[in-house]
Amino acid sequence: MRTDTGRIVHLADYRPTDFVLERVDLTFELDPTETKVEARLIFHRREGVDVNAPLVLDGDDLTMTSLLFDQIELDPARYTATPESLVIRDLPESTPFEITVVTMINPEANTQLMGLYRTNGIYATQCEAEGFRRITYFPDRPDVLAVYTINIIADKAANPLLLSNGNFLGGAGFGPDKHFAAWFDPHPKPSYLFALVAGDLGIVEDTFTTMSGREVALKIYVEHGKEPRAAYAMDALKRSMKWDEEVFGREYDLDIFMIVAVSDFNMGAMENKGLNVFNDKYVLADPETATDQDYANIEAIIAHEYFHNWTGNRITCRDWFQLCLKEGLTVYRDHEFSADMRSRSVKRIAEVRHLRSEQFPEDAGPLAHPVRPTKYREINNFYTTTVYEKGSEVTRMIATILGRDGFKKGMDLYFERHDGDAATVEDFVKCFEDASGRDLTQFSLWYHQAGTPQITVSSSYDAGAKTLTLSLEQMIPATPGQSAKEPMHIPLRFSLLSETGAEATASTISGGEVSGDVLHLTQRAQTFTFSGITSRPVVSLNRGFSAPVTLHFAQSTEDLGHIARHDSDLFARWQAITDLALPVLTDAAKTARDGGSVTASAAFVDVLLAVAADEALEPAFRAQALTLPSEADIARELGGNNDPDAIHAGRQAVLTAIATSGADMFAKLHATHSASGPFSPDAAGAGKRSLKNIALSFLTLAQNTPSLAADAFAKSDNMTDMSQALTILAHRFPDATETKEALAAFETRFASNALVLDKWFSIQATIPGSAGLDRVKALMQSPHFAPTNPNRVRSLVGTFAFGNATGFNRADGAAYAFFAEQILAIDPRNPQLAARLLTAMRSWRLLEPGRADKAQAALATIEASPSLSTDVRDIVDRILKG
Repeated sequence: MRTDTGRIVHLADYRPTDFVLERVDLTFELDPTETKVEARLIFHRREGVDVNAPLVLDGDDLTMTSLLFDQIELDPARYTATPESLVIRDLPESTPFEITVVTMINPEANTQLMGLYRTNGIYATQCEAEGFRRITYFPDRPDVLAVYTINIIADKAANPLLLSNGNFLGGAGFGPDKHFAAWFDPHPKPSYLFALVAGDLGIVEDTFTTMSGREVALKIYVEHGKEPRAAYAMDALKRSMKWDEEVFGREYDLDIFMIVAVSDFNMGAMENKGLNVFNDKYVLADPETATDQDYANIEAIIAHEYFHNWTGNRITCRDWFQLCLKEGLTVYRDHEFSADMRSRSVKRIAEVRHLRSEQFPEDAGPLAHPVRPTKYREINNFYTTTVYEKGSEVTRMIATILGRDGFKKGMDLYFERHDGDAATVEDFVKCFEDASGRDLTQFSLWYHQAGTPQITVSSSYDAGAKTLTLSLEQMIPATPGQSAKEPMHIPLRFSLLSETGAEATASTISGGEVSGDVLHLTQRAQTFTFSGITSRPVVSLNRGFSAPVTLHFAQSTEDLGHIARHDSDLFARWQAITDLALPVLTDAAKTARDGGSVTASAAFVDVLLAVAADEALEPAFRAQALTLPSEADIARELGGNNDPDAIHAGRQAVLTAIATSGADMFAKLHATHSASGPFSPDAAGAGKRSLKNIALSFLTLAQNTPSLAADAFAKSDNMTDMSQALTILAHRFPDATETKEALAAFETRFASNALVLDKWFSIQATIPGSAGLDRVKALMQSPHFAPTNPNRVRSLVGTFAFGNATGFNRADGAAYAFFAEQILAIDPRNPQLAARLLTAMRSWRLLEPGRADKAQAALATIEASPSLSTDVRDIVDRILKG
């Protein structure tokens, strides 16, 4: 584990390598504790490079046993080898040369799960971002592209499968007990896309015929006995391949596409060329063990990793500062895929919920950074919602500004111009400028300026002149390292709703660029005037969330209610309900803090129940409408000095008021959608279950008894219904006999299913109240808890820290101290996991002073440790000092 404080890497310091890597031949002799890796690398000196420049290769905790130069042992005077680097001197001026380096590694001891590791008898790799240097000495950076030939030798009985990137060349026996397999990837790739898997796994097979008529073999490898649970993943893969051909014109380029599911994995999945490695939670599903959200996640992540074949693999990023170029773009592509597969409006609402709950706090806190950062200490800490989700929103805004055809032309040019390249954000934007003729210089500030833009809006209507005036002013808050910000180009979709709900049309619009239904806000302050408006309209702004901004628009309750009831844009209707809910919830939190009696606005409740009862609206949307802003949303809206207990109490009181007012309607909704027929993971079925279960939640609040949820738990025939009923029982009635019996029954039934047990842990970790800490400590003593498994740690410790505001933020600070202990325990074995968990404390400054002081003390305890990994050191320093 690297424990140095970390060298700061700056974008401005980028320069190409001194040597060009032409090809890579790797031979692995696999052994659990003594794997031998032979790397044969052919280089030539880059033209114009100093003839005395040495070859510098990266390493991480490596042991070298042999080094050859053109097949001859190299004089030790010509090289310097340490566990972290290999420097070779006195190299040819222009002719190619071959370096053969042999290293010995211990996959069994690799608890960091980076590089080559072995878990549950399976060898697997994770090389992004800098894991390949834990396998062999290498120029381990994304702009070094080469073709790879891989030879794998292993015990045949223990490892019947020997997989790597590219196309299979062949294999045979190798002595009495071993065998080998050879793979060749004809497409040049960076080292972070290398993959190797070996072991004994079951397989699900299918084929896909591409648009040019080629047949591609599809293989998904899972643990034996779990093959039926990979059927949905295979279906999602085939739909992804077809969609990418139809929408983006991208055809798969190898003879085989493989997915391997492993249980110990730091990330969700990895897009290694032709051999994706997945966290098994994003592959395995059946109605008994997976929720509707699990199915949706599998569909989206299978698509995301497949789409990387072009946006990430065929075109990769020049350096890690360009990470958004592959991740943000590919998130946009998987969002569009999911929108086409499911309900576009409901998917958009879910995306914005996630953005606001994760990325907005990141943008507003000490970990804020631009979509394209300019410096980093530890690149693993920049796999963030800013890079991924905000990066996706930036791509979406390009599509909004240029229109569907203009965006497609830009993407086509990008694929044509940069296929096989390691590209930059500037390369990407230039393709859209060249394809459209539009200057995107100002728009590119979205890549360079951190922070969520705040837009203040006011409107006035002149009945005599029949004009509507809309004034907008943008402000981008200061963020670490960026105190002064320039005005952004912000595309805002809009509509003017008449008193009947129809869209009013202006005869002319002045004050700035308007294209169709998009206002282009490009100045710090700008006023648009709409002429020919015969009666005062209601303004619906940022429809579809066309820009990732926060609007401050003091619209009346009546206007918001009008949008909620009539807007043709379902996202706008949901946003209006949210805008009605937030003042009610923040007032409730303040009242609860002061010991008062909480009430809910009748106007808000009436609008909410009217939308929920509207049978013309799809069930999934109505369920989203009924899902009020979270406690984290309320805390963000309050802005500081937050008391999590008061926020929770106020929100619960508002929910209870809604439940009481709408009890009859909720009973009807629950009854109607309880008879929705056999389980299907499609969007329609998922929407009905979602509405049924939120109705059950409100009914339980109204009746204040566990009997309904206990009955629903007993009768459930799928994991969505079962886990929701168990959550209601555990969260509302944690000490009830029905709850204890249900938790025990769930544990017994799914004791051998790790992914379902993760749900069991998470449900209990999020039970509100100060008893949460003792509950989590007790669960850590469970025989089911595995501290070395990232999924299990995230399901208990991570879910408690991120998802239990009252339990984690206990007033006595005990949970913060516990969390610090866990971070310090996890860090030595898995720094990435520890660093990502630690981001749960990024918003500690928003707490009331007593809690904030205790949170700061826990962070100081972590900071004081003398042996922190670079990953954790980077995060704790920025959280404390940012």
